[in-house]
Amino acid sequence: MDEEIARLEGQLEQLIGLYQAGREQSRELRQRVALLEAENRRLAGKLQLATDRLESVLEKLPEL
Repeated sequence: MDEEIARLEGQLEQLIGLYQAGREQSRELRQRVALLEAENRRLAGKLQLATDRLESVLEKLPEL
């Protein structure tokens, strides 16, 4: 009986450790996603600005 309880305690501690590691990994991944989304928005803004500038230049070119 004591051996069974000790085995179950060990399994429970292992499960708790895995759960905590999973939570930490999930938190880190959420942070990473937030950073990548912010970078994506920044780059999309730069791309839109470049597109607008290029369209402006093309509009000023004479037609052939």
